[in-house]
Amino acid sequence: MAKKDGGVKLLGFWASPFSRRVEMALKLKGVPYEYLEQDLMNKSPLLLELNPIFKKVPVLVHNGKILPESHLILEYIDQTWKNNPILPQDPYEKAMAFFWAKFVDEQVGPTAFKSVIKAEKGIEVAIEEARELIMFLEKEITGKDLFGGKTIGFLDMVVGSMIPFCLARGWEGMGIDMIPEEKFPELNRWIKKLNEIEIVRECIPNREKQIEHMKNVAKRIKSA
Repeated sequence: MAKKDGGVKLLGFWASPFSRRVEMALKLKGVPYEYLEQDLMNKSPLLLELNPIFKKVPVLVHNGKILPESHLILEYIDQTWKNNPILPQDPYEKAMAFFWAKFVDEQVGPTAFKSVIKAEKGIEVAIEEARELIMFLEKEITGKDLFGGKTIGFLDMVVGSMIPFCLARGWEGMGIDMIPEEKFPELNRWIKKLNEIEIVRECIPNREKQIEHMKNVAKRIKSA
């Protein structure tokens, strides 16, 4: 998006689900922002200055205030720009949205993806263990249009950016259909619904390009 004012800047990386979800939120809220693409293999002085602890994207800068970590950024965006709320108003539902987001980013993301690459117990066992984790999300979305209810919300952005538009493409690059429709009918219905949302489509990385990127990620994990 072209820069419209100096108020909001986002440091991101095109293939990062953490960056993509922040862009989804900014677009949903209609917030003008300047996007600064980062090379994570050759980190810029700006990234190291703004996020010296984690040295990762995304980093949001709003009127000089610096925020790292996508969950914190999404909450900040939601509280700063009140239109099109993305987090539930109910305290319990909000807490559970954070619970499932943490589950996706800390369990399904690194654990399921790496275990399939390493396949220390054999590939079939690794696939089954990954699907067991994803099945929790299948149950959670059952009976709902979206994780956020009738409109896209915080958890849709987190799960969508991480699983169908990132990890699933990595597994596809390994020749694995991790989320077949016969096993995960509700998640597949939800993925189709996400694809109908304009701000989501605008933030999804190019499929072929990302498959190639995830193949390279897999090679690095395997050789580590």
